[in-house]
Amino acid sequence: MEDAEYSLMDAAEEGMWWYRALHQRLLDALSDVDGRVLDAGCGTGGFLTRLHASRPDLSLMGLEWSAIAAPRAHRKSGVSVVRGSANRLPFADASFDAAILADVLCHGAVDPDLALAEMHRVLRPGGRLIVNMPAYAWLMSAHDIRVHNARRQSARQTTEMLRQAGFSIRRIRYWNSLPLPMMILQRKLRTAAHASSDVIPFPPWLDAIFHGMTRLERRLPFALPAGGSVLAIAERP
Repeated sequence: MEDAEYSLMDAAEEGMWWYRALHQRLLDALSDVDGRVLDAGCGTGGFLTRLHASRPDLSLMGLEWSAIAAPRAHRKSGVSVVRGSANRLPFADASFDAAILADVLCHGAVDPDLALAEMHRVLRPGGRLIVNMPAYAWLMSAHDIRVHNARRQSARQTTEMLRQAGFSIRRIRYWNSLPLPMMILQRKLRTAAHASSDVIPFPPWLDAIFHGMTRLERRLPFALPAGGSVLAIAERP
C-alpha cells in the first residue's frame, strides 16, 4: 500500500465503523478455535490487538511485509510480528490451528494461488482459514488504487478460489450489505479523486449509523444476497 495509507489505518482501525465491524466478524469466526493463530498481512496490528485482548488463551503470530507497518503492529498489539510475504510464509508445515487473510488476497503484490498453497501448508489438518475479500470488480475505485488492490471478487469466485486451493467451505457470505448503496454512490461519485482514501474520519453521528447497520446485519438469521465484502470460513481437510 501507499505509505500514507498505513498512517491512516493506524489511526482509524480502533474506532472506525468498518474496522470494528470486520474485527467482530473475525472474532466470531475464531470463537471456537484453540491453539496457534496466524494473522497474515496484519497491517498496523488493529485486529491482532483486539484478538489478543479478547482471546488471551490463543498463541498469536503476525506476518506483515511492510517495514513501516510491522513494527507498529508489534508495538500496538504486544504480539510477535514477522516481516515476510504471504506468497512464501516463513513458518513450518502444519504449525497453525487457524489463519486469517483479511483483505490480503486482493493486493497486487499477492499471488492468490501461491498464498493459498502456503496457507494450506502451514495449517494443520482440520485447521481453519478465514478470508475477507472486497466484493465486486465493478466497485473498483480510487481507494483500491491507493491500497494497490488488484482484485475484488464475488462470493462465488471466492468459493471457487478456495476450493481449487484444496480447502472445504464451512460458510461464506456477503457483509456490509446495508451500507452497500451508499458505498456505490460514494465510490462512483469520486472517480476523479485518485488520491483519496476510504479510510477517513467520519462524523460521530455518521460513524454510529454505519456501525449500527453492520450490527443489525450481524444479528440477522439469514445471509443477505449482496454486500461490499465477502467473508469466507474454510478448512484444510
